[in-house]
Amino acid sequence: MGSWHIIFTLGIFLAAGLLAGTLGELFRLPKVTAYLLIGVILGPAILDLIPHEHLEELKPLTDLAMALVLFGLGNHFTLSRLRRLFKRVLPLSIGEVLGTFFIVFVGLLLVGESPGAAILLGALAIATAPATTILVLKEMQSEGPISEYTGILVALNNLISIIAFEVIFVAVFFLQGDSAHASVLPQLGHLLLDIFGSVFIGVFGGLMISYGSSIIKGSRRLIMFVGLIALALGLCRTTGVPYMLTFLAMGFTVANSLAEEDVPKVEAELYPLTGFLCVLFFIIHGAELKPQQFIEAGLIGGSYIVLRLVGKYIGIFIPARMRGEEPEVSLWLGTALFAQAGAAIALSAIAVSRDPVLGGHLQTIILGSVVFFEIVGPIMIRQSVLRAGEVPLIHAIHHTAGDPISEFQSMIRRFLVSFGLLSEIDQPPDQILVEQLYRKNVKGIAQTATFNEVISFIEHSHDNTFPVIGPNEEVVGVIRYQDLSNTLFDPKIGSLVRAADLANNLETVVYPDDSLARVWSKFREGSYDCLPVVSREQPHRMLGVIRRWEILKYYIKGHRSAQNQDGK
Repeated sequence: MGSWHIIFTLGIFLAAGLLAGTLGELFRLPKVTAYLLIGVILGPAILDLIPHEHLEELKPLTDLAMALVLFGLGNHFTLSRLRRLFKRVLPLSIGEVLGTFFIVFVGLLLVGESPGAAILLGALAIATAPATTILVLKEMQSEGPISEYTGILVALNNLISIIAFEVIFVAVFFLQGDSAHASVLPQLGHLLLDIFGSVFIGVFGGLMISYGSSIIKGSRRLIMFVGLIALALGLCRTTGVPYMLTFLAMGFTVANSLAEEDVPKVEAELYPLTGFLCVLFFIIHGAELKPQQFIEAGLIGGSYIVLRLVGKYIGIFIPARMRGEEPEVSLWLGTALFAQAGAAIALSAIAVSRDPVLGGHLQTIILGSVVFFEIVGPIMIRQSVLRAGEVPLIHAIHHTAGDPISEFQSMIRRFLVSFGLLSEIDQPPDQILVEQLYRKNVKGIAQTATFNEVISFIEHSHDNTFPVIGPNEEVVGVIRYQDLSNTLFDPKIGSLVRAADLANNLETVVYPDDSLARVWSKFREGSYDCLPVVSREQPHRMLGVIRRWEILKYYIKGHRSAQNQDGK
């Protein structure tokens, strides 16, 4: 309904995004879920406020948002990182893909689905929503094996799903003897050509970004980044090649052709635009969701949802346990892969164009199940990293905002404080405890680790201080990056020196019930960027680390408040 200018619709979406973000913090929901729900409310399912043609006209912005997210995901896939993780991730990926495929396929056959539709739905079930998954992980600022594995598994899932669906679709019609679709070699040749074209565009675009980054400086870099990404996206849309693969390849190329220290700068420059477009992406996506399709999917749709959840979980749980992965990985990695949207929707639309009857049936089930997966998926991702200890508790607590009335009162209070009409009272730092801030899922360096292993650990860590752990998980010392500056490039050390030889004596530790103010005083006494957190009951047993920057913002706020009080 309505025929206003599209800019007004854009304003509605952005205002709704602000409201959704506030409500998401209030009810401790991922912002992605909040954006989707506000989109459902604005869309035809409830208010029917947004003209349908505006959703179509804004589609290029949502495509650009997806392209930027996939590009950012590819930026994390350096060859050194992939080599380090390959042996651990590959068995999990195989287990998850096969588990999901066969559980969905066999389960749907048992509830009465046709073999052709069941096997195609098995291939679709493999796909995982990249934008939803990656943005929830970024919002939670998670760090650990689940967060690291999830990014790689999401990329593999979508690649495998696209290829498997195309191959199976051709095989189904070949076995059924459908002459219109049974020409196997041309179909497979078209698939290979699409994959090659997609990768070629991505690699070429990535090389152009890397080269341009070295000769273009300042604000023009952002213009170059967005321009090249938009050109690649437009080329993919014009030629019909799958753009998801293009931007994963583009990000991968940049990660491996640009100087290592410059890769994060590229992502940082694109991040504000990516965040802005992703708000629109999820609200528009929510407005396109039709909850009634969840009902229309019927028994087959409900079974597909349950079977896919079971397949994702068991497909990770069993190989993780067999390989002796950490308990958090076996319990929570599968649930971080529940979200599903883009790739599955696009493939079901392709099926409709090829066979309206079979494709329409698949599309009904996918669109109905996506309503569930896109609402529940982000919540499960958030719970996965929280339960696994990859997010400090303080992030979850401080994501909660006050209600609109309290926020209005806070605004009035800040206004009065600015004019000296009211005293500002903040929570003092000694009321915030270490247990709210420290990172639990952080490992130290074994004291028996060789020098080469120590260097490998340092290369893949974001810290400059590294606890050295004994055989009983006790902290026996710390290694500081600056202390190794004279030995990092000495090739003679090899495997002769051990971590215990490089460790300094343990000077300072932190306990979970220490206050922020007490810990900050310890940071001020030394040059540590993080300190090991140990248990009082079992002295020196490592529980995690607490980082200077994560408490700095809270301490500064309390310190300034105290100064203001002293001045008055």
